[in-house]
Amino acid sequence: MRAALYDSYGPPDVLYEGTVPKPTPGDGEVLVRVHGSSVNGGELHGRAGRVRLVTELAGRGFPKRVGIDFSGEVAGTGPSVSGLAAGDRVWGVLPRSQGFGSAAEFVVVRPRQLARVPAGLDLVEAAALPVGTTAITGLRDKARLRAGERLLVRGAAGGVGNVAVQLGRAYGAHVTALAGAATLDLVRELGADEAFDHRATGPAELGRYDVVFDTVGTDHRAFRRLLAPGGRMVSIAFDQSRTAASLGYLLASAVHGRGRVRFFSGNPKHDLLAELARFVERGELRPVVDTVRPLADIAGAHRALEAGGVRGKHVVRVV
Repeated sequence: MRAALYDSYGPPDVLYEGTVPKPTPGDGEVLVRVHGSSVNGGELHGRAGRVRLVTELAGRGFPKRVGIDFSGEVAGTGPSVSGLAAGDRVWGVLPRSQGFGSAAEFVVVRPRQLARVPAGLDLVEAAALPVGTTAITGLRDKARLRAGERLLVRGAAGGVGNVAVQLGRAYGAHVTALAGAATLDLVRELGADEAFDHRATGPAELGRYDVVFDTVGTDHRAFRRLLAPGGRMVSIAFDQSRTAASLGYLLASAVHGRGRVRFFSGNPKHDLLAELARFVERGELRPVVDTVRPLADIAGAHRALEAGGVRGKHVVRVV
C-alpha cells in the first residue's frame, strides 16, 4: 500500500510516497481505509530529528512514517469485533504506543481508538478534527472551563487552537484569541469575542483571564501572570528552542498547586472522539481546513505547516 515515508531525519524534502505492506487486522482489531490525515506539530519535530531519543527508544528504524490522525471507512474487522462493519465512516487517532503511520492507505487500530464521523461531513475534511479532542481535554477536564469565564487562546487559528475557540464559545466563555493578523477574521467568525495580532499585542497589553489555553509553548511565565485569582493555565506545547528550560519551568510550576501550568499531550479514545462528533452534530464545531494536498505531496504539507500563518489544518488526501 502507499504510505508517506522518510529514510533519514531532515527537512520536509526527506518525505516521499512509498510502499509498505498492507496491514491485516488481528483479533479485536479494525482495518480502516484512510481517506484523509492531517499534519501535526509533533510530526515536524519527529521528522527533523529533534525528538530522536523518543523515536529511537520506540525501536522503529528507517524508513519511518508520519501521521497520527485519520478519517476513513472500515475496510474489515478481525475476530471479536462487534458494532462496526465494512463501509462505516470513522475517525480516530493512533495511540502513543503505535506511533506515527496514519498517512497511508490503511491503518489497523482497536475499536476504542475510533468513533463514527457525523453524517454529512466530508471524509477528507473530517481529518482536520480528531486532534481537536485535545481542546476538549484541556478546556473541559484540565481547566474545567465554566460559562461566563474569560478564556484566552494562544495560537487560535491553528489546528487545535481553532477548535478551542469554537469550544470556548460552546461552553459559554468569553473568548479572546491571539493569532496572526491575517487570521483575525477567521477566529472572530469561529466565535472569538476579541481577537489580537500576537505580533502587535504582547502579554502586558492583555487583561486577566480565568483560563489560558496555550498551543504555542513559548513565554509560559509571561502568560501565566495573566491568570486571575483561581485561574488555570493549560499548555499543549513547549519551547523547542529552549527544551530543557521550557520543560523545567513546566515541572517547577507544579509546586504551585492550582496556579501550575497543566501540560499534557492528547491520547484520545472512543468517548472523546464521540464527544467531538456531538459538537459537530449540534452545529457548534466545524472543521477548518487550510489546504488539502495529495499523499504524493506530503513534503509540501509539512513545508506549509513549518512556514506558519496557518488557518486551520493542512490535510493530506489519501484516497
